[in-house]
Amino acid sequence: MPRDDADMPQTIVLTDLLSLTAAALPAAEAVLGAATAHVRAVLTRDGRISGAALEDNQHGAHALAWLATYVESLRQLRAWADRLEAAGNFGEMEQLILQIGFGEYLAQIRGGIPMSQGEIARLADMGVGPAEAAALAEGAAAVLAAEGNTQAARGRLSLLMQDNAGRATHGATGLDEELEMIRDQFRRYADDRVVPHAHDWHLKDELIPMEIIEELAEMGVFGLTIPEEFGGLGMSKASMVVVSEELSRGYIGVGSLGTRSEIAAELILCGGTDAQKAQWLPKLASGEILPTAVFTEPNTGSDLGSLRTRAVKDGDDWVITGNKTWITHAARTHVMTVLARSVPDTTDYRGLSMFLAEKTPGTDETPFVDPGLSGGEIEVLGYRGMKEYTVNFDDFRVKGENLLGGVEGQGFKQLMQTFESARIQTAARAVGVAQAALETGMRYALDRKQFGKPLIAFPRVSGKLAMMAVEIMIARQLTYFSAWQKDHDRRCDLEAGMAKLLGARVAWAAADNALQIHGGNGFALEYGISRILCDARILNIFEGAAEIQAQVIARRLLG
Repeated sequence: MPRDDADMPQTIVLTDLLSLTAAALPAAEAVLGAATAHVRAVLTRDGRISGAALEDNQHGAHALAWLATYVESLRQLRAWADRLEAAGNFGEMEQLILQIGFGEYLAQIRGGIPMSQGEIARLADMGVGPAEAAALAEGAAAVLAAEGNTQAARGRLSLLMQDNAGRATHGATGLDEELEMIRDQFRRYADDRVVPHAHDWHLKDELIPMEIIEELAEMGVFGLTIPEEFGGLGMSKASMVVVSEELSRGYIGVGSLGTRSEIAAELILCGGTDAQKAQWLPKLASGEILPTAVFTEPNTGSDLGSLRTRAVKDGDDWVITGNKTWITHAARTHVMTVLARSVPDTTDYRGLSMFLAEKTPGTDETPFVDPGLSGGEIEVLGYRGMKEYTVNFDDFRVKGENLLGGVEGQGFKQLMQTFESARIQTAARAVGVAQAALETGMRYALDRKQFGKPLIAFPRVSGKLAMMAVEIMIARQLTYFSAWQKDHDRRCDLEAGMAKLLGARVAWAAADNALQIHGGNGFALEYGISRILCDARILNIFEGAAEIQAQVIARRLLG
């Protein structure tokens, strides 16, 4: 007979928890192996994965991507616990996060993983039958699924969170002292200089003040990962993740300012000539110039190989003609990384080249002032601090020396080299937005009284907050792992994609649940949670929409 939550222990005994989670992982991995084999068999034509078959069986393929993301999440959560245990930092809060995280994700793997609000990834969608899934219904996996995520466990975690309400994170991160010092520095900066103003910037649809950008430049944000020889700080991708996380906790627009420089610098570092590196990287690192990425077109979206914007050689220079859209921070930047088709008679990615197109910064009233350049603002729900624009090129001239790498037809390859860092950075922004939602929801739940007690005293409210903390830590560890892989020169497009895929969903869920805790007040524009909800929504779309991300992950898994 099932036990009532009140009769269940809040925390599984530590020795049992560590052994249970260690034993449950192989069961999840075995199910992933079976699912991968089944999906591969369905999609294989003449010895290779068929694009047409993948499209016909998209739900099953994307379900596989989500299953693999969950299994990798459990691996990284378990590795996090091992590190903390070895260091003597695996306290009750961390144990509860491990217990609840394993219990919930194992239960979802067995019963259905939410890919979105109305799409569930079930094992049967991937051809996994009861016999192959049996390992999840017995032994350690079954115990954790049944007893890991209980109301009692969530309630206890919520109480510990209330006792530690001033902490930067709920649960130790497992990062080293230097990275935690960086977190503390940028957390204090965000609390002092960003949080008090973010909602006003959002409501007025204002650009982030140049004063903030200048302060970030002084703190080294724009040159964080640029090598010291080019004027940067030469720090790790892990440091970039921590900085992005904390600044995005303050306001996603501020956290995303560094993304512009990160993408531009990565493009130049990976694909630029020595002269281009010497010219551009020091100015990017210092914040002397602000860049914007100009890739997307109105009718192509994620299908970058179909770009129609053209670059034609005219003497020593290039002339660019075409239309771009969803260009972030385009008005007041100094250089555009423009992807355009320069190779005649091509219709796919092989004809694309990347250009470092110089421009004059504009204003709100006149965003584009150079000859051959025009466009306008796209009004958006959230993510407003840098604004979005359409950009039109009409015989816009670019210096011949500003063809990235000095060779045509390399643009798509050069862009692909930046995707790992961009998606790691986006995952970090998602964690920051999720953390902001958690902190905002928790403050309201502590302050707001109903029926004679604070909202947080009601189990479904405290349970929401506890699950936010658990999933934020899972997404955080997956993001840290992808950054660690990048820092050690290991291919991490799969891990970065998973971190971005999960982080975006976690941020949206946290914002939605925090708004629900606010009740009717959450629907009022005056409350900050309304902004956080709008900001969270973009994370599932930019840097690869969730569906595109799942497609990419599935292709990598299947080979």
